[in-house]
Amino acid sequence: MEWNDLRLLLAIHRAGSLTGASRMTGLSQPTLSRRLKSIEAAWGQKVFQRTTNGFALTDEGLLLLPHALRMEEEFLAMERQFFGASSELKGQIRVASSDWFGARVLSRWIADFTRLHPGVEVELLTDARPVSLTQREADIAFRITPFNEAGIVQRLFSEMQYGLYCAQHLPEDFPPSDGAVELITLSGAFEHSPDVLWLKGQFPQGRVTFASNSREAQAWYCGQGGGVAVLPKVLASCIPGLREVSLTEAPPSRKLWLGYHEDLRQAPRIKAFLELAWNKVNELR
Repeated sequence: MEWNDLRLLLAIHRAGSLTGASRMTGLSQPTLSRRLKSIEAAWGQKVFQRTTNGFALTDEGLLLLPHALRMEEEFLAMERQFFGASSELKGQIRVASSDWFGARVLSRWIADFTRLHPGVEVELLTDARPVSLTQREADIAFRITPFNEAGIVQRLFSEMQYGLYCAQHLPEDFPPSDGAVELITLSGAFEHSPDVLWLKGQFPQGRVTFASNSREAQAWYCGQGGGVAVLPKVLASCIPGLREVSLTEAPPSRKLWLGYHEDLRQAPRIKAFLELAWNKVNELR
């Protein structure tokens, strides 16, 4: 069995579905299905069984799992160390962040970086799902929660300031004193974020009319007069038609963390990108 086959099986195991594994591997669902059938036929055993909750490992698959995980750990360690040992300022860097931070901040920084270092290709990944630096889904990541993987070097990069915003064309006395206002918030897994709880606490009579996991979408909706939203000040400054609303209590700030794997700390392209990022951190204040 080849290593690429094991990577595919691990992706299906982690995702629990061909749809999720397709996102993780970049392969189409039909291709994954064909590969899985081919692997099981070659091995002479079923690795997965379909259940109401998705793909589950069979007894044979459970025997294979710890060996596949050990092989993955060794392969990724070798890959990271090989990457980190390169003395040349060329190659690829994968940088991960939230959608708005990638679009409004990192894309500008990356443009400056690639002008300085034309031999380096930068791939920017924007996803609400936290990436695994250990599994090399990214080389550098910016996120608002600390990293909990082993072997990750992390630093507090900045304290992100947030503000309450409404559309510029709304009356100066908006929002109304009775607090009956439309609320624009984060959705899904983020609905208990500190800024969402703060917003609902400030406007207990308010009603959520728009929710999204995209800060950018919230900002544009807010600018159209859809209600009030708590937004990062850096993002709000980029969106036309927004006005900051002053209240006695400001929305809570959020810590922004930067992380990378310790095996990459000496890689010249990683060091060069980190140096540029730290030189630009004041733009976030």
